[in-house]
Amino acid sequence: MATDIRRALKKFIPHLLKAREENLNEAQTAQGLVKMFQDVFGYDMLSEISREMQVKGKFVDISLKIEGVVRLLIEVKDAATVLRDRHIDQAKGYAAEGNIRWVLLTNGVDWILFHLTFEEGIEYVKVFTVDLAGPDIDKAADQLGLLHRQSIKRGELEDYWLQHAALTPAAIGKALFHEDVLRRLRRELRKNEDILIDEEDLANAVHSMFTPEVREQIGPMKIRRKRSPKPAKAEDKVPEAQAPVQPPTTEAPTKPD
Repeated sequence: MATDIRRALKKFIPHLLKAREENLNEAQTAQGLVKMFQDVFGYDMLSEISREMQVKGKFVDISLKIEGVVRLLIEVKDAATVLRDRHIDQAKGYAAEGNIRWVLLTNGVDWILFHLTFEEGIEYVKVFTVDLAGPDIDKAADQLGLLHRQSIKRGELEDYWLQHAALTPAAIGKALFHEDVLRRLRRELRKNEDILIDEEDLANAVHSMFTPEVREQIGPMKIRRKRSPKPAKAEDKVPEAQAPVQPPTTEAPTKPD
């Protein structure tokens, strides 16, 4: 469970909203956020919060360290800026250089957290979006609580990411179009509707139930089948156990009566 930051967060919200009304510039917004990461999120200002940290000759607005390791990069925008995904383009490059998996984009009121992977180029996924001007501050506090020093140190942010990744349309679609799942659906339909549906027709019908946006995330519809075990090679076969050959027995000659 994420660290509870509700009380501390609610104290800062009026200041953040005022900063947006006054359209504070990026430097002023970053200054307020440094204070916030100390008072709300539990980071030490001297040893764990860095302004303009250099990564391979480039500078990051704010970085957060835990036990000497950078865990989160923060891209800060002017308080009144409407945030766009493209605003993390610069931070993505910094994150790739430092192999850092988390990038936060914020103007103080709006917060967008991204998870990055670097296996095939730089790919990023939006994990959550928080609006501190919205009505549900408790939910916002629950999500932002994952950025608290103790939450990250305990691995709660990583656990949240694993759950988030498992519930994406792509992951659910991969499970849903497995032949075992489709077979179970066919059995239920036959029991309820008294008709046996072709597996391909059933898969296409399920796929068509999703919106175009979700189908795009799922990708091309493909039935996943179990892998058949590879036949053993002749040299790998274990010979069947054979009964030991008994030596021939010689009967003692019988004496004539």
